[in-house]
Amino acid sequence: MYSHCGPTVLPAVVHPTKCCVNNTYQKFIVPHIHPSHTTNVNHTLYQHQHYFPHTESAVSDVKSQHLLCGPRPKCPPYGWGR
Repeated sequence: MYSHCGPTVLPAVVHPTKCCVNNTYQKFIVPHIHPSHTTNVNHTLYQHQHYFPHTESAVSDVKSQHLLCGPRPKCPPYGWGR
């Protein structure tokens, strides 16, 4: 059947969307620097040796007394003063 106004337009058939991906790439150079260092250590040890010598002595305290227990002699013995 034909119409004088033109063809009959049917509803559109919608197909699933076809996805396309455009990739762009950029190249970056990242320098990685790994430094190293060596320290040479010379060790010197001073050993301070402490000694504590100890001596011991003994002291005897001796006293002597001369007691006159009677009348005084008329002539003192030799060595006594007057």
